[in-house]
Amino acid sequence: MSMEQWVTKTFASDEPAGFGYGWISGTLSVFLGALSIFAVLCFRYPEYLVFEELRGKYPIPLMRAILELSIGLSFFLAFLSAMLRRKKVLAVTGILLALIAVALGGSDVPLGRYQGSERHFYLGLDWFILTLLVLTLVFVPMERLFPYRRGQSVFRRGWVTDLQHFFVSHLLVQLITYLTLLPATVIFAWLTGPQLQAAVQSQPLWLQFIEVMIVADLAEYAIHRTFHTTPWLWRFHAVHHSVEHMDWIAGSRLHLLDIVIVRGTTFLPLYLLGFAQPAVYAYLAFVSFHAVFLHSNVGGRFGWLEHVIALPRFHHWHHSSEQEALDKNFALHFPWIDALFGTKHLPRDRWPSTYGVLGYTLPEGWWAQLLWPFKRAGQSKPPHHAPET
Repeated sequence: MSMEQWVTKTFASDEPAGFGYGWISGTLSVFLGALSIFAVLCFRYPEYLVFEELRGKYPIPLMRAILELSIGLSFFLAFLSAMLRRKKVLAVTGILLALIAVALGGSDVPLGRYQGSERHFYLGLDWFILTLLVLTLVFVPMERLFPYRRGQSVFRRGWVTDLQHFFVSHLLVQLITYLTLLPATVIFAWLTGPQLQAAVQSQPLWLQFIEVMIVADLAEYAIHRTFHTTPWLWRFHAVHHSVEHMDWIAGSRLHLLDIVIVRGTTFLPLYLLGFAQPAVYAYLAFVSFHAVFLHSNVGGRFGWLEHVIALPRFHHWHHSSEQEALDKNFALHFPWIDALFGTKHLPRDRWPSTYGVLGYTLPEGWWAQLLWPFKRAGQSKPPHHAPET
């Protein structure tokens, strides 16, 4: 039995999963118990597990209080699930995870030392915890309240693979950030023009933010379309398109090479033009939520707004495996960019019915998908979004 099969069987049994049956409390117990263990490890080893830019900036007393609350809730919700649910797997798992967090030190765990000026490789475990908590609290309720596909479970097929991608991409934040900045700060740094950058930075920040969005999306469009039309690049981007159920975590399914090339290409013109850091940081905060929103299982009618700013229905058509939608909607933020280049596809009041890659079935699991493009490299007919005719 694979990891995904075991986890899916654990979270999705034949018992009712609605309110009052212990499924919600059991799932939350497991979720909080696991995050509590990660948080304790971050307290113990900040030099190796905490994002460098955030070290020394956390309000430690508040973080300890939140950790204590998280462990306590994990125990409480586990016992509640045990009382309400016939099968006790969720409850037992939640209790075990909470006990491990306590055994590692709990909320009284000593804070490890770190050298602020010392440079070495570290993992962003705290970054994973923070983003997972925030995105879960924002998008899971949104998908429950305003779903497009009402019957789709949070733990639909493939969610474990997507969670693995989410985990690794956040854990490797230092490596990904370095490789993303490398083209701009090292390879093409000689292209920068001080006068042009000074003129750009003299503009109001709100105008720079709008310009950053447009410039970044034009670069995103170009590299995204290149990934679809270049066979050897498509092999890596096919990992992202292999998801067959769209929700907030589906967008995390990305090959590392795909992440680095797309982000590096998108950031390059922003750096060369010299946009002010506040404008760039504001854009990074915006895109962090907007990219997740585009993949989410959120329905609704938005009328003319759908043609101005990208919304879930626009990007869902990009992921569709229907013939009419293949290689369409490459822009991330502005549908009018696709309209300008003749690749926009947004049928009125209609959503796609199927997703995925035509003609190929990718393996599940982060490691298997990391290696898959290289294994396909020797084939005479490399995979493409549409099957070759």
